[in-house]
Amino acid sequence: MKSDIDDLMPRLLPVECGDSSADLKLDGPPRNPQEYLRQVQLEAALCPEVVVAKLDPKKLKKQQTVNVSVAGCHAAPAGFSPSLSWQQRQVSNFSDVRQNITKNRQHWCSHSLDGNVLMPKQTDEEGWKRFCLGELVYQGGTSSNTDEEAGLNYGKVGFPPFLSIVSRLTQSTVLAVLEILVSWFEEQRFVPQLGRWLYALLACLEKPLLPEAHSSIRQLARRCAQVRSTLESQDDENLPALNLLICLVARYFEQNDLADQPE
Repeated sequence: MKSDIDDLMPRLLPVECGDSSADLKLDGPPRNPQEYLRQVQLEAALCPEVVVAKLDPKKLKKQQTVNVSVAGCHAAPAGFSPSLSWQQRQVSNFSDVRQNITKNRQHWCSHSLDGNVLMPKQTDEEGWKRFCLGELVYQGGTSSNTDEEAGLNYGKVGFPPFLSIVSRLTQSTVLAVLEILVSWFEEQRFVPQLGRWLYALLACLEKPLLPEAHSSIRQLARRCAQVRSTLESQDDENLPALNLLICLVARYFEQNDLADQPE
């Protein structure tokens, strides 16, 4: 009787099966060509019809295809978007900051870090959230009066992006931390610690952008615009920071479709 496979894929090399294959050993070398082909048949018959691969998702995370969304930003409420001249000044200042970081990188790298500065490994997502945002924000606490309550306990309030810290970050680490913080921001509120780190990471991000960086900064700008659209007052303390991040992504990194247009 032919198997289903035989119906779909006829055998090109018919093999005489003989009366019995009980004496055929799969773990030993074949004694002749017929025995080799018979071994192949028996091994194929023992294979399951469906096989599920055991994969570690963490190993594949950095190998995924990057899908860059072309969706624009939420339109700013009337009176909430900055003027074109303000945006141009911010881009100019940001360009100066980037040049200073590049010029003085070796100098700041030569400075020893304090003993309490333990930078996480590149792949330690939770560690980077705690390091940048602080334990209070990471655990969902409010950011108001955080500095008063925690003093200079950077473990609680987060380490600022000192030049001695960000100058040590490789491009792959810059991009990894940027992705971690942008993903966190997708589900959380905007806090000052986040804004400081996002600005610093953008200042360290090299051009031309990799596809992963392109996707992350666009995601950041859209999220900032979404949060801005929910603000109730032009005097909200987070509005300048949100406008600044949108401006840098759109104007400096040339994502022009995300730019705020003059009212």
